[in-house]
Amino acid sequence: MRYTYLVLVDWKEQTGQAEYSEPVARLKENGIRPRWQAGASCVLASSDTPIIDLSQNGSIIGDLYFRDGERIVEAGQLPTLTSVPAARDYILSNCWGDYILVQPVPGDWRALTVTRSPSHACELPCLYTLNANEGFVTSDVTLGTRAGLYHRHVDYESIAYRLIYPNLKTSRTTLSGISELLPGLTLHLRDGSADLARHWDPWNFVRPDVRYEDRNEAASAIRSSVEMVVKSLADLDQSVLLELSGGLDSSIIAACLKRSSAKVSCATMMAPVPGADEREYAAAVADMLGVELLETELGFDDAAFDFPVPHELVSPSVGPLQYAVDRLLQSSAARCEANSFFSGAGGDAVFGYLTSAAPAADAFMAAGIGTGLRSIVDLSTFHQCTYWKVGRLALRKMLHKTQQYKADFYLVSPRLHALEPELHPWSIHPPYALPGDRQRIADLSTAQAYKDTGLRSFVKPIRMPLLSQPVIETCLRVPSWMWFHDGQNRAVARQAFSELLPQKVIARKSKGTLTAYLGALHRRRKHEITNFLADGQLQAHGLVDVDALRRLEQREQVPDDGSFMRLFQLCALENWVRQQRQ
Repeated sequence: MRYTYLVLVDWKEQTGQAEYSEPVARLKENGIRPRWQAGASCVLASSDTPIIDLSQNGSIIGDLYFRDGERIVEAGQLPTLTSVPAARDYILSNCWGDYILVQPVPGDWRALTVTRSPSHACELPCLYTLNANEGFVTSDVTLGTRAGLYHRHVDYESIAYRLIYPNLKTSRTTLSGISELLPGLTLHLRDGSADLARHWDPWNFVRPDVRYEDRNEAASAIRSSVEMVVKSLADLDQSVLLELSGGLDSSIIAACLKRSSAKVSCATMMAPVPGADEREYAAAVADMLGVELLETELGFDDAAFDFPVPHELVSPSVGPLQYAVDRLLQSSAARCEANSFFSGAGGDAVFGYLTSAAPAADAFMAAGIGTGLRSIVDLSTFHQCTYWKVGRLALRKMLHKTQQYKADFYLVSPRLHALEPELHPWSIHPPYALPGDRQRIADLSTAQAYKDTGLRSFVKPIRMPLLSQPVIETCLRVPSWMWFHDGQNRAVARQAFSELLPQKVIARKSKGTLTAYLGALHRRRKHEITNFLADGQLQAHGLVDVDALRRLEQREQVPDDGSFMRLFQLCALENWVRQQRQ
């Protein structure tokens, strides 16, 4: 059951009037009641949604923890906070969790600020819309519809934007007038206008003065932060299903779950294609935990192109593969009566899994020639290439800034205008930003979309501890070059958990993949895919190139260039748009 809230902002009324407004009356009929008020604002929430009342300093919606893992359930656990800014700064610096902080602006009853937790895997969405008279911030846009505050419409310009920049996470949703407050940002609302501020900034954790210099210290800090987050969340949920691939990231979560009080079950998935069976590694980790490994096979008939999506989903993020995986995991969770899913998602982003020569460039620029040369050796050993190649590519990184987000016009209608990318707030980097750090933080911004891809999160929470605030902050302090050592990537994470995991998992270099499954799925159902897109809403609005779709279908061999992956991106968009008409 998801936490549910709506912050109603009515610039026509002052404190107390919201209690009797028509939108509030409508929401009360759905079990959403006023829980906190200040100035022109009223926080409404379901009875099972935790709210901590900070009195004149605001209210906290959701789950909050101290950095030692203690859960905060009442304001009395917090120190005396003398002002609104002091309360926000204390919470961002000393706490973590899945929360929304709502605060008044002293001396201005018409103003309000909303801060979203910096954790990237928040189960608590934060969407907003406003006009000259009123606005709302909510976890569920359907609450705004039920309250009579919003009428749902597809934003086809945003659909076009998503087509061209499929991996760029921004505040845009694909519903007209609805924006998302991204993790770590603060929204300032007043009289129908909105401004954003960064009171939490990832760039603060790659500064030279906070960077780890000792590998052992970095490994110890990573282990402590991951263990603390996993234990806190698992102890809350009590019965969890770990999505266990047998890769390093999910195995680290398994090692930490062993130290919790929760009942742990593990599920792994295979497919009838090469590279998609990781049971050897997953079984070793399940044996370490002393639990049964639930095995399921992902068949080609499990994938669907036309399927229902919850109306709470405000952007197209669930494709045929995600739909199929989701159903199998929900079935496994029902078998073991789990209260939540645990995932190692985000590990590549936080554990410095860079595939370029940027770490060597960073080492030369920030740590000197000796460290730079050692980094070249580490990268060449890992990538099985010459020192000269790594050195040449590192030099290129130092001399030229790489564009992080590129437009993709493949299969897009030639009539579609080119749209400039709407930059993520973190794209504005400080003077000390290194090439590898720019890529790491760009990868983290992309990882903010992971939480949107699982429909199972509307039934049970999906916990992604590696994308929590404490783990992100700790891992950013590890310089990019330190993640590569002795021919291994993610080396500091491997060192941190080497005593807890099976050696075959620690030493593993390969990664499982479902790319072959998607390729085979395309070959089997390419006619269905083409018709689904050629006869759909994207085509009706002039967004896809139908001739290019037909040509691709007629090719006997689809080149290994991501063509079929692009098709599945389009299918996710098409299905979401169709479902808005239901």
